[in-house]
Amino acid sequence: MPAIPPDALLFIAPGCPHCPVVLQGVSDLVKQGAIGKLTVINVASHPELAAEQGVRAAPWLRLGPFTLTGAQSPAQLQQWVQWARDEQGVLHYIEHVLKEGDLKSAERFIAEGTQRLATLLEIIANPEEAITVRLGANALLEGYAGRDELRELMPQLGELSRHHDHRIRADACHLLSLTGTPEARPLLTERLSDENAEVREIAAESLEALPLRQ
Repeated sequence: MPAIPPDALLFIAPGCPHCPVVLQGVSDLVKQGAIGKLTVINVASHPELAAEQGVRAAPWLRLGPFTLTGAQSPAQLQQWVQWARDEQGVLHYIEHVLKEGDLKSAERFIAEGTQRLATLLEIIANPEEAITVRLGANALLEGYAGRDELRELMPQLGELSRHHDHRIRADACHLLSLTGTPEARPLLTERLSDENAEVREIAAESLEALPLRQ
């Protein structure tokens, strides 16, 4: 865990019912040393700063790498502070925004650090994950079709193509086709004899989409 606690940037607005609670919560965390620095900006006084950050509603909180909007209880804020200092925090944040149906925020979060793409495979690999989150993770990965960032995940995708759950094998086959590299062909060919018909079908379609050579 990083030795330095995360900093926080909070936008509040006059008349906002949730802003005082969030402000008190983050202020207490500063006093406890859980947050290193807190910057509070009133949207009404500095709309230009809100526009720079893409703030559309208050309270809006940037806590370490995470952007949180709306009501946050003290317990929730404490949890986010812990996740901001934990490797699994990236996974929890992506799950959170995808459950909220906020694909745009997830896209921005991934774009800020494309190494976070590997975390999406943890979601794909979890058969117990909510379907909305799994679909969102697939959509985020599809956004990197044909790019080096996705090709770098070939070893992990290869492992997922042999997963015991056929849904995960099917997703892996689809994503392998998006790498756009012939190196994925042996992995997909292996799935042509899969015990599941859907996996066999997706593997065949994926092979057709791949080039024979670079």
